[in-house]
Amino acid sequence: MSTRLLSIAAAVALAAVAQTAVAESAAIAPAMLGAPFPQIALPIAQGGAFSLAQLRGRNVLLVFPRGRAGVDHWCQICHYQYAELADLEAAQHFREKYNLEVVFVLPYDRALVDEWIAKFPSQMAVIEGWKNPADPEKLDAKGRHWMEMTRRLFPKRFSSKPGAIPIVFPVLIDADRTVSKGLGLFTTDWDHAKVEQNIPAIYLVDASGALQFKFVSQNTVDRPSPDYLFKVIERMVLKP
Repeated sequence: MSTRLLSIAAAVALAAVAQTAVAESAAIAPAMLGAPFPQIALPIAQGGAFSLAQLRGRNVLLVFPRGRAGVDHWCQICHYQYAELADLEAAQHFREKYNLEVVFVLPYDRALVDEWIAKFPSQMAVIEGWKNPADPEKLDAKGRHWMEMTRRLFPKRFSSKPGAIPIVFPVLIDADRTVSKGLGLFTTDWDHAKVEQNIPAIYLVDASGALQFKFVSQNTVDRPSPDYLFKVIERMVLKP
């Protein structure tokens, strides 16, 4: 083979290696603390598109709710998590304070994500039923424990009227589960439920695009409180 042909072959091989490296670097994989977070881009249920790359210069809180908790029902705690953050945003304007964007990511198509949003009133009513059962004196030990725990975990009362919960944070549609699967969150068997769902997770990405905090749930109710997250964000934003 001539020298010219060898040079062309080498150039083609190098180009192929470079393209493979770019593809691999763009792939979504479980994120390491301190390393760049995968550059995710997804449609927003409220309209438009989300791109993490376009938020460089801002801190980003990525919340992956569980979503489904059974074949015919949604995880109420995920709705409470969103409602509580929305309530705090209205009172404290923490996004402006911390130069922060908040997004929720669900591993479903648009129709199911729209259903998740529409479920807020009934989900809030279920939680109030847990906290205030019709006849608490007749509860057994397990029932009393659940009542006391839910009162402690979900102290706020949110309206069950349609449209009462402001949908202030983008809700992202991960219809093909590229992001959820890439991060290792999507599953069909978790916490006693065999259904398509995400393991609840939270990621905090700093203004440079690096992951500074991550939480992956071990059960449905162990998620960090907003107060805990704000302490982490303050340390991240005010670090020397």
